[in-house]
This record gives sequence, C-alpha cells and structure tokens, in this order.
Amino acid sequence: MTTNIHITTKINNQPYEFLAPSYMSLLDALREIVGLTGTKEGCLDGNCGACTVNIDGRIVDSCLVLAAEIDGCDVQTVEGLATSEGLHPLQKAFLEEAALQCGICTPGFLVAAKGLLDNEPNPSEHRIRHWLAGNLCRCTGYDKIVKAVQKAASES
Repeated sequence: MTTNIHITTKINNQPYEFLAPSYMSLLDALREIVGLTGTKEGCLDGNCGACTVNIDGRIVDSCLVLAAEIDGCDVQTVEGLATSEGLHPLQKAFLEEAALQCGICTPGFLVAAKGLLDNEPNPSEHRIRHWLAGNLCRCTGYDKIVKAVQKAASES
C-alpha cells in the first residue's frame, strides 16, 4: 500500500501544497504534480546534474531527494530565474555566448551557476569549473558555459 505524504512548501517563491507518494522523488513531483517541467530528467542517479534545484540555499540533484523532504522548505527551480522584467542575467549570457545546444543540461547548469553567483559574485574560472563539476554536458562543451557564467558575473 502506498502512503501519500502531505507537503507544504514554497517553490520559486510561490506557496504549494500537495500530496505525493512516499517513494516519489522531488524531480518527479516537480514535473508530474506541480507541473514545472524545466527541471530535466537525465541519469536518475545523481551523476549528470540535469535535475539540479536549490533547496534552502543548497544545490542538489532532485532525482536523489524525496518529495517528502521538501516539506517546509524553499525550493528554487530554473523556472524561478526569469522575472516579469525579463530573463535572468545568466539566461541572457547563456544565449549570447551560445552556451547551450540540446538544452537537457541547461536548466541544471543555470541553477548551479546561480547558486555559485549568489555565494560568490565574482568567481574565478577555476572556481566556476569546480562548482559546475557536478553538471555534465554532452553537446556544447564547457568553455562556452564557463564564459557565460563569467559574463553574467561581470554584468551583475
């Protein structure tokens, strides 16, 4: 018998309340229950970073977190980057520097990079590469992604 867990949380600064099976990952809850499909499914074992989200200021792979664990937490996904005024500087820089191709890894890189810039507004190239090491890209290569993060940092 499956037990549903009552979850009350904030996602991208909006309150959410929902029921999720006790075994459901945060990735699946975001996509299937909440309807936020920007967080991508990649490997489902925490190795690719495509599903990266920010929980209470901590960058995590949502495929490794149970939905029940976000009860009372503040979750930020890629959908929370843009505002009514427009794209986040990281999103603009990714476009301008051609730091994306197929797009599967892009949401995870954006959320991870925002976490870095929130903590270190002017990181070195080495620090950017280290911080983004948990995110894999099979198309673009990492140089354009690093340049996009540097550009966003310089414009903030």
